[in-house]
Amino acid sequence: MRGVLPLALALLATGPARAADLPPGARPADIDRLVARVQQTFQVPGIAVAIVKDGKTVFAKGYGVRSQGKPGAVDADTLFGIGSNTKAFTTSALAMLVDEKKLAWDDKVIDHLPGFRLYDPWVTREFTVRDLLTHRSGLGPGAGDLMIFPHTDFTRDEIIHNLRFLKPASSFRSTFAYDNLLYIVAGQLIPAVAGESWEDFVQKRILDRLGMGCAVDLAHASGNPDVASPHVAAAGAPAPIAPDQGTALNPAGSIQCGASAMAKWAALQLADGRDAEGRALFSPARHAEMWTPQTIRATLSSTAALTRTHFSDYALGWELEDYQGALRVWHTGGLIGMVSYVSLLPEQHVGVVVLTNQQSRGAISSLMQTLTDRFVAAPPRDWVAYWRQLETQGREEAAAAERANSEAARASAGKANLPLEAYAGVYRDPWRGEAAVTRVGDHLRLAFSRTRDMQGDLAPYKGDMFIVRWDDRTLNADALVRFDSDFTGAVAGMTLKALSPATDFSFDFQDLDFTRVGPAPSTTAR
Repeated sequence: MRGVLPLALALLATGPARAADLPPGARPADIDRLVARVQQTFQVPGIAVAIVKDGKTVFAKGYGVRSQGKPGAVDADTLFGIGSNTKAFTTSALAMLVDEKKLAWDDKVIDHLPGFRLYDPWVTREFTVRDLLTHRSGLGPGAGDLMIFPHTDFTRDEIIHNLRFLKPASSFRSTFAYDNLLYIVAGQLIPAVAGESWEDFVQKRILDRLGMGCAVDLAHASGNPDVASPHVAAAGAPAPIAPDQGTALNPAGSIQCGASAMAKWAALQLADGRDAEGRALFSPARHAEMWTPQTIRATLSSTAALTRTHFSDYALGWELEDYQGALRVWHTGGLIGMVSYVSLLPEQHVGVVVLTNQQSRGAISSLMQTLTDRFVAAPPRDWVAYWRQLETQGREEAAAAERANSEAARASAGKANLPLEAYAGVYRDPWRGEAAVTRVGDHLRLAFSRTRDMQGDLAPYKGDMFIVRWDDRTLNADALVRFDSDFTGAVAGMTLKALSPATDFSFDFQDLDFTRVGPAPSTTAR
């Protein structure tokens, strides 16, 4: 790592890199053709791509439209939600505070946030700043995400308080399991030690200082017309949806950025934390720590055999792996209707950024892998066809599971073990709060508190199990609901499980354990 900075600065001194320096397959005309094919194959309204080489942005361009059916074109500065690529900004903010000696990676979290608690008191006492950033807490994947997805009114303080009720899925520091809530905790360290909010710190001391033209969230982007809308696939075509305006999740996934700006971010990372003028945002020592493996990912990606990938680790806000014999530092970011991808090749002094306004993994992956391959001299491979087949297979498997459950539900319709009134009531989960089951006409409805987006009809499945089909069909997160009885035979609680294996892990139904606490609220026929 010590040799990266001198070499990077020497490369900058030799003069600007040019698009002509790009390898065949990654030149402007090649990218134009590739993006057109990806847009058509995966139905993505808007895409932006940027490439950094030898410290300079050699390509930055937008394609398509910001919103389906509207004329606004995507350009290199169009703001996209970068989702979890925000996490690297949060770790960088903490790195700056480490440089200022206001914080240390191995400080105990409770020393800075005395109200922080996890389920296990010993883990609470031992939990460090480093543990917040490395997905090794012992919680399951996406644990507690239903407090932030879909949009709720939970505050950061409430989310941090409710962490104590989430039961671990594995032992502490033993297993990789991606989480978002602990990055929210990490963001709250900033006001605790620096006296200003995560939003103010990241906006002023990172985004504005680097001249990125980005915003920490949608509220800070208000007034800028060049903002992409999120889209989901609906009835065979991409449909725009309302963006999530929530702010509780900001340190884990809220930043709005364009391709040109993300190219500056990639260049800064490849230059050991220094901007184009050689000014350090954080020290080389902090940069080395952020790129040092912390948690082993036991499972390699589905493409590992094709990319000759032998290891996969998580560092501090970054993923690390070998890719066709080269070190690759990368991260993806997903929000409902938006996906981003940043891929850095330090040994080749190359960074690639892909931003999209449709939640297709195949779109960003096929684009990124096609372009990355060109810089590591990998054998040609049709990644668009590969990911199209993988997405098609995934949809077919999910549809098959949905059909099987739907057929079972139809066969048992009206055959619940108990009269519908017996299931009606108010239920409470320790961390998610209340949910109401009400009888409306000839069926039941389930509605979660703290959000407008999670309510739907319950269809009898078998026995004391139902299927909830959410009114918002863009969630793609229908679930099985199982009611449990006490020793008197009365319904006493309910648990949930995702209906489809394709449901996003942030719908962490498996972490819910509702207890019936009262009668159903009054309702009107629907």
